[in-house]
Amino acid sequence: MAAALTAMLTLAVTALSIGLATGVQAAPLSSAPRASASAGTADFGCFHPVRAGRARCFGVLKAHRTTSGRMSPFTSGSPTTVGYVPSDLRSAYKLGGTSGAGRTVAIVDAMDDPNAESDLAAYRSAYGLPSCTTANGCFRKVNQRGQASPLPSGDYGWAEEISLDLDMVSATCPDCHILLVEAGSANVPDLMTAEDTAAATPGVVSVSNSWGGSEDNTVTSFDSHFDHPGVAITASSGDSGYGVSWPASSPYVTAVGGTSLSKASNSRGWTETAWSGAGSGCSAYEAKPSWQHDSGCAKRSVADVAAVADPNTGVAVYDTYSSCGGGVLCDTELQLGLAQGADGWVEVGGTSVSSPIIASVYALAGNTAQVVDGSYPYGHASALNDVTSGSNGSCGSSYLCTAGPGYDGPTGLGTPIGIGAF
Repeated sequence: MAAALTAMLTLAVTALSIGLATGVQAAPLSSAPRASASAGTADFGCFHPVRAGRARCFGVLKAHRTTSGRMSPFTSGSPTTVGYVPSDLRSAYKLGGTSGAGRTVAIVDAMDDPNAESDLAAYRSAYGLPSCTTANGCFRKVNQRGQASPLPSGDYGWAEEISLDLDMVSATCPDCHILLVEAGSANVPDLMTAEDTAAATPGVVSVSNSWGGSEDNTVTSFDSHFDHPGVAITASSGDSGYGVSWPASSPYVTAVGGTSLSKASNSRGWTETAWSGAGSGCSAYEAKPSWQHDSGCAKRSVADVAAVADPNTGVAVYDTYSSCGGGVLCDTELQLGLAQGADGWVEVGGTSVSSPIIASVYALAGNTAQVVDGSYPYGHASALNDVTSGSNGSCGSSYLCTAGPGYDGPTGLGTPIGIGAF
């Protein structure tokens, strides 16, 4: 008994900062959003764990500080005044003419968004996308064990993340079905249960994870939850600039970095640079996959590919659960100093945008039976836009933090040109 207790205590004190060693159910409280280091942005309320033992999401709100000192979105009011819309994204990444009909993209997040289905309907209606509801079989929301109830407690920060993820699947693959799996908490054991549920659900071809946290020497013990042959798993690389997060560093996922995306008068019609907030670097613990050949990392390199993530070139998202329209949520947001437009339309970024975009491109490609972990783009780099400028921090001018021709850390091999790399 004493030996067992000692072992339990040892396990508890060696926990990852994102909660890898503890399965304790934390209270469903949302963490406070903060003004980001990037001027004019604020992190989602789920960006920082309330306490040790929880994962963070990687969404960033484009915002400004008002005269009262509160943060407020730069733009709100209509679906045409906030960020890039579905037609923009499909144009930027040459995704027209492809359909993911019959395929399901799964989203794994923590906590519940009670307005998920109604907000999704509003987003899709605003841009003329086909209806995606529980009634027509396109949308399904379940708990971490795959059951319709009980669902976790609502959380406004994670709800904003959920809205972003659902909207990006809709924008990228309008004909795809969507499965939302809500973990009971942001503790990694709960998220791992949700991950296995998502990947095992019939029809699911890809799973997006827009969350993560710091590595430590226990991360490899959780990698098996991302090892699902025939299902492409994507993970956001992080929003804090140069530095590695897990599960993006897992060799079983496609690690998705971020770019700044702008319209341009060139043959593509768009231009991209590495986003300063995208995570990248060398894993300290994950072995280098056989399909990675960059010379600057003895272990796993992050990222593999990328898509838009800069909140200043962000995407339109519709989320009413986080909107300050009265009641308890409004009071909470007033206390935290974040005022989101009551209309629900906001412009957001973060690698929380890029992960569901890439998961949806995998679904459009319909090729996941042939995909082995994150390897496929490495053999098809000619079907990617090579991002050659921009940086996410200081690492001695290395490719690990500075974009350049070929592979680099912040943007990996590049961004999609259609589905050929997936």
